Parts: sequence; structure tokens; C-alpha cells
Amino acid sequence: MTSKKPLILVTNDDGFTAPGIRALIEVMNTIGDVVVVAPDAPQSAMGHAITINDTLYCNSIKVPKGEPQTEYSCSGTPVDCVKLAINELLDRKPDLCVSGINHGSNSSINVIYSGTMSAAVEAGTIGIPSIGFSLLDYSLEADFEPAKKYVKHLVEQCLENGLPSGVVLNVNIPKLSAKKIKGIKVCRQANAHWEEKFDKRTNPLGRDYYWLTGEFINNDKGEDTDEWALANGYVSIVPVQFDLTAHHAIKDINTWDI
Repeated sequence: MTSKKPLILVTNDDGFTAPGIRALIEVMNTIGDVVVVAPDAPQSAMGHAITINDTLYCNSIKVPKGEPQTEYSCSGTPVDCVKLAINELLDRKPDLCVSGINHGSNSSINVIYSGTMSAAVEAGTIGIPSIGFSLLDYSLEADFEPAKKYVKHLVEQCLENGLPSGVVLNVNIPKLSAKKIKGIKVCRQANAHWEEKFDKRTNPLGRDYYWLTGEFINNDKGEDTDEWALANGYVSIVPVQFDLTAHHAIKDINTWDI
């Protein structure tokens, strides 16, 4: 890592063998020096979880012949991967952290559950420009080729322009052919939620167990949201902040008798 290329940390939540991260690594290798630290097994919907009551393991991975990146698999969560990379594995602070490409949407309310986005947010908390990428296709056979063009362009723009302090980018890409993607929209997060249901079953030993299911409900009819952009053939970019203060509520709370 002695070149003048940017140092790029790559991670995800689907695990280091997932096709999405392999596509992301391929693109990043055209831009900078790449170090991959990713979970050794799927860690979807882990949010910002970290490992505090168990040991963490990290293994160096042999990369395919001809590929220049350095790779590690980690037994922990996506956020563990970022913390371990920055504090133990890298000899300098990365110029960029990219997470993904996730198999499935992280738009709207999904951002708070997402291990993909939490990894990007973790890097962002220490001042590393960070982007989470997701493709709206859950299949292991998903076609990431149309996404690569947009991933490369947005990473190059981020490296050139930087990001505002305290902000990371949540990028979602529709499941469309390259010809059908209309372009990129900078959006707000749609007001949506999940109506959860639990499928209750009983195992052969008589013990009840549950499978979480649910329906995604978009309450937002605005044409400036990520859900609208994706439904209409655009790549969505939502700037995400990790300062969770509801600034607009401070005045109201100060009217209480406290």
C-alpha cells in the first residue's frame, strides 16, 4: 500500500463470498488500493450490533490469482469488521469505506436495520467518507453489471468532492437492465414502515417457535423520496446523518415542566 492511490476499505453484511461484494471489489480495484474485511457468514439485518460478550476471529483470505486486493474474513458483525480494520489491520486511515453491494433494498426505513449501512455509518463516525450500496435483488444470481457503472461514478465523485461532515450516503440501485436505468436522484428517505407478522409453529418436541414475516408499507406519496426514485427507474442517493438528535423537537420538549 505504498502507491498514491486512495486506500479503500470494502465490507458488507452478506459475507465475503457474496456475489455483491465480489462485484464491488472488482470496481474498487480500478480506483484504488483495496483492503476487504467482511463477515465470514451472512450478517444481514444486524444493524449497528457489535461483539462484546464473545471473542472475535479474523483470518487472512487467499485472493484469486491476479487480483491485487488484501482480504480478511471476520467472525463478527459488519460494524466489528470496520472497527477491526481501522484499529488493527490497516496501517493508515482509509480514504474511503464502501459497503455492499447488498443483495436487496436498504431504502426508506430499512436503513435502520441494515448491516450494510451500519458498516458505512461506523466508518463515517470517525471521519471516513463512506457509501453503502444496495441492489434491489435478493437473489444470489443477481446481475450486478448494470450497478457497476453507478458504483464507480459515485465513488469517484465522493473521492473528488468529499462528503459533508457527519454524513454518509445510502445508495440503492433498481433491478433493471443498464438501458432501463434512467439516472440518479438525490432523495430523502421515504416515510414507510413494516407491518410485521409472526408465523407461529411448533417443533417436533412441542416447543413453539416463530418466523418473522411482514409487509412493507409506503406511506409517502412524495416524488422526492428514495422509494419514488427506485419505482421510477432511478438510482437513489439518500444522505444519511448519524447525529440522531431530533433538533426540531427541542423547542417543544423545553415547554414541558422539567
